[in-house]
Amino acid sequence: MPKAWWLLALPFIAGSFLPLQAGINGQLAKQISSVMSAALVSFLVGTVALLAVVLMQRELPTLDALKGLSWWQWSGGLLGAFFIATAAFAGPRIGALLFMALVLAGQLGMALLLDHFGWAGYREAPVSVGKLAGLVLIIGGIWLIRRG
Repeated sequence: MPKAWWLLALPFIAGSFLPLQAGINGQLAKQISSVMSAALVSFLVGTVALLAVVLMQRELPTLDALKGLSWWQWSGGLLGAFFIATAAFAGPRIGALLFMALVLAGQLGMALLLDHFGWAGYREAPVSVGKLAGLVLIIGGIWLIRRG
């Protein structure tokens, strides 16, 4: 086990929360009769929580730092909003297992590209037969889950 075992534990725990978050947001959307409003409520709660942490740590970004951001550095919030809305809409309709298998396949496919090309600050790590085979196995798992 590496010295920084928590660097492995945190992503595992965060990943385990994704299907729970999708289910919660799906129920929220059902309760308030709107997928987009549920996504908004989810983001508002998250924003308030993050604001409290940032204020406690006194780490508010400066206006100059915000002005220096590229257009694509602002897109993370849009991508998060798309995921939350998709989870609230599709998760309850297709089930947690299939939803997360599809999310995993999408994540790994994008991760393969990000690593291969070194996009978004990731170190370059070329695509290999083994990495492609792993992605193909995930896609095969989706097929098996669908047959269910």
